[in-house]
Amino acid sequence: MKAVVFHEHGGVDRLRYEDRPDPVVKDNEVLVRVRACALNHLDIWGRIGLPGIHIPLPHISGSDICGEVVSTGRLVTRARSGDAVIVSPGLSCGVCEYCLSGRDSMCRSYKIIGYLVDGGYAELVSVPEVNIIPMPEWLKPEEAAAVPLVFMTAWHMLVTKAEVSPGEYVLVLGAGSGVGSAAIQIAKLFGARVIATAGSEGKLRLAKILGADELVNHSEQDLAAEARRITEKRGVDIVFEHVGSATWEKSVKALAAGGRLVTCGATTGYMGQTDIRYLYSRQLSILGSYMASKGELLKVIDLVKQRRLKPVVDKVYPLAEAAKAQERMEKREHFGKIVLRP
Repeated sequence: MKAVVFHEHGGVDRLRYEDRPDPVVKDNEVLVRVRACALNHLDIWGRIGLPGIHIPLPHISGSDICGEVVSTGRLVTRARSGDAVIVSPGLSCGVCEYCLSGRDSMCRSYKIIGYLVDGGYAELVSVPEVNIIPMPEWLKPEEAAAVPLVFMTAWHMLVTKAEVSPGEYVLVLGAGSGVGSAAIQIAKLFGARVIATAGSEGKLRLAKILGADELVNHSEQDLAAEARRITEKRGVDIVFEHVGSATWEKSVKALAAGGRLVTCGATTGYMGQTDIRYLYSRQLSILGSYMASKGELLKVIDLVKQRRLKPVVDKVYPLAEAAKAQERMEKREHFGKIVLRP
């Protein structure tokens, strides 16, 4: 098969479009012909390399996969050749207390397809049967690939962790990102009022189309001051944070008394200074969130089938141009998901 591989960590010049052996399918796995694979910042972090994280090399990135079943292992009962599927990106043991209570992403053996194991920057990928989900018939492959990781993450953050409620103010940072565009839609689905931030007027216009009620250009405006102005000095109920160091202090200051900050990432850096006095005196909550359960992804896909949530595709590249696609993401030129097609 053809795949995009890196043999050592570094810049986009480390990505190679080359021939690789076809995956070997285990008894409980299915072989999927990849029709589309969406990018995530995880792909960039994996390629650059992170301290303390060992990624087996050579490595194939790509966590958001949709495709068609080619063949199945002998223990597989749910899938047949030709089935159109979306791949749930989380791998877990399935038998620990976390897995059995629907908290897969807390499993000690939890991995993400395309991060610590080979993923979808390829023509073929093998995945456990439990990770395949029937693809809604009307979805295009690039749209289906734009759903899993960002929508399940945003759902877990806003619904499971922060318990968003009708009428609450939700400040969504980085509205142009895949997870930001998903968060706007989920917050609106629950009747919240959304303040979206982005660094350009073009991205803010697109955020408005998705449903954002108020807009903040973070390259020109102070997000905490604007959040307080919009809420008449009260502050927001929830901050949807995934930017990291660059926005952390202002995110905390944007919260109303009793507000919740929920975070899933640290794109601009992982150190965030917090005045603890402010935290306890205003009775704030800081919530960490990582991926979501397979059950939450099933809920998201059901809402996509009902057309109540919409995957947002920025641009589609041929698989051979994965380096160009990652460069677009690194430059933050995108709104929504960048997708590769083999």
